[in-house]
Amino acid sequence: MIERMTVIKNRAGIHARPAALIVQTASKFKSKISLQKGDDRINAKSIMGIITLGAGFDTEILIIADGEDEAEAAEAIDRLFKNRFEEV
Repeated sequence: MIERMTVIKNRAGIHARPAALIVQTASKFKSKISLQKGDDRINAKSIMGIITLGAGFDTEILIIADGEDEAEAAEAIDRLFKNRFEEV
């Protein structure tokens, strides 16, 4: 299992478009991938779960990946956050 802390840097936070990008990326991997904000942990392959997380700008998110391709999965999800979901 790999855990990696990241921070939301796009001003709008996680809304529908970033949530869809997370789900699309997470679904490419066999590993179980979760996102955690505080005590709330959701499945990164669930768009409704991601949206209900209610994560805004500058929120810390813990990425948790567990499975055969966990390192690649955690890196890919973290890259989305670092690239601000390709938003300006």
